[in-house]
Amino acid sequence: MFQKFSNSWELIKASAAVLRADKELIVFPIVSSLALLLVTASFFVPLFMVGDGVFSDDSGVLGYIVMFAFYVVQYTVIFFFNSALVGAAMIRLEGGDPTVSDGFRIAFSRLGAILGYAVIAATVGMILRSISERSGGLGRFVIGLVGMAWNLATFLVVPVLVTRNVSPIQAVKESATILKKTWGEQVVGNAGIGFVFLFGYLLLGVLAVPAMMLVIGTGQGVLIGSTVAAIAIAFMLMALINATLSGIYTAALYRFATSGQAAGFDGATLSGAFRPKA
Repeated sequence: MFQKFSNSWELIKASAAVLRADKELIVFPIVSSLALLLVTASFFVPLFMVGDGVFSDDSGVLGYIVMFAFYVVQYTVIFFFNSALVGAAMIRLEGGDPTVSDGFRIAFSRLGAILGYAVIAATVGMILRSISERSGGLGRFVIGLVGMAWNLATFLVVPVLVTRNVSPIQAVKESATILKKTWGEQVVGNAGIGFVFLFGYLLLGVLAVPAMMLVIGTGQGVLIGSTVAAIAIAFMLMALINATLSGIYTAALYRFATSGQAAGFDGATLSGAFRPKA
């Protein structure tokens, strides 16, 4: 575990160096989060006002249609802003000086492919969810493994879409091919940036609990509200930094897999991003 933590920390430092050089990269996760909130509200606020019958067990086809539409829009937003982030990070890794407009330009230029990939991801997600809901414990475990395999195979789809003029299906195939070619036929994810951030979230949670107990004991509404706001902001900032560094890391991993190098990143650390399946 110490080795995993060490590798993850090296990835964070290298990705943070890119973020320090281009602080505007954090704009993409910020706008993405706001857009996702808007999408969620636009779907669920009207449904809440008319009742939750659409998502009840007997909702039938209508419930699946609404949920599929929600998945497609949500994934489109996520992949669009991820593409903008990865595209801008790729410019930096290639020695350029990206701007926010560069990232959006790249994402808009691939909007059709991004939408197509969102439809594919939504379809896979709906199928896996539907099967999981109708399966027992063992079946859900198997579906969970299938989902993990899908996430691994599509890990590099966004940088492929950003750098290659290919269709969404071709991007999925190329992502899986790159993983196999670079890290072997049977691989599983090793420690990434999220490994360190997991500890960060846990630590923040551990500190937040006694802090809340102390301020609640004071009975002062303003102090309680301020503490809740501070904790929420701390979690949001950590999530935004996590998302930004993860996008930079994905871009670096793709450059390493396709060119054998990624400026500012240690090749040995990147080569350990995946490991042989036990």
